[in-house]
Amino acid sequence: MELPLEAPVMTLSNAILFPQSMLPLFIFEPRYRRMLADSLASHRTFVVAMQKPGRKRETPSVVGGLGLIRAAVTNADGSSHLILQGLERVNLHETVKYKPYRLQRIEPVYTTGQENENIASLTTKLLDLVTKRMKQGIDFPVQMMGGFAHEPMDSPAMMPMKQVLEYLRSVQDPSQLVDLISGTLLPTPTERQLILETQNLEERLNLLVRFLSSDVKFRSKKNPS
Repeated sequence: MELPLEAPVMTLSNAILFPQSMLPLFIFEPRYRRMLADSLASHRTFVVAMQKPGRKRETPSVVGGLGLIRAAVTNADGSSHLILQGLERVNLHETVKYKPYRLQRIEPVYTTGQENENIASLTTKLLDLVTKRMKQGIDFPVQMMGGFAHEPMDSPAMMPMKQVLEYLRSVQDPSQLVDLISGTLLPTPTERQLILETQNLEERLNLLVRFLSSDVKFRSKKNPS
């Protein structure tokens, strides 16, 4: 799919859209209703960007996730429920317009360092941490990537731990694996945003291993077995 040179931007406080992830959204603000209508009538894409922490005015982060509208249902009151599938990390450049919604020029962020010899060992360490984390219990729906999520929009994908782990071990692309785990298991949006903004794959893996290790240790102390 050819990516647009510019795209609408939806700024949210705690939602991060990773490539291939599925993000359910509820659209109710008039400007985003207009954005959705325009997107559906054209390339069916828009960017989800995290609001920069500490800013009072709407200020999207410099890296966001470009998503494709996979499904949209308009309600009687004009609001909509939709599923957005992540396509690419994108850099947000100059703003083309601010009203009725923000439109910015975008550029893909390509992953680097995929041939690094440390990737395999870091991936193994990551999967071991994921297993430990999931054994501690997951208290939120697991949103799987790509074609793995087939549940209705009002019922996020819920899967047994064994099935989730089998799926994760079957993922051959380390970059996709990092995005999938980051989007489902990292507890804070700032951690997820940092992973999204990191271009080098080894650096992403190291960050994710550090974040998950810290979370596993915290939960172990909080609920010792």
